[in-house]
Amino acid sequence: MSLRKLIARTAPQYPELARSMALQGTVKVDALVSADGSVKSVEIKGGHPVLAQAAMNTVRRWKWEPAARESHGLVEVRFSPE
Repeated sequence: MSLRKLIARTAPQYPELARSMALQGTVKVDALVSADGSVKSVEIKGGHPVLAQAAMNTVRRWKWEPAARESHGLVEVRFSPE
């Protein structure tokens, strides 16, 4: 797991299906972060399937601080109807 600092984080888009189901929860995502801090790939590690795609799309837009090499970061994306 990475100790790199997350420097740009956007809020997830709450899926309409999840909203209609009043679904909330957390999706765990393993992000492979390149040396420049951009996300190379993401893999779902846990959470509701209805929320999984929105979590992946969100984490792909995040940015970590640059480092000497790529690393993995396990992050949680929280969803709640507001």
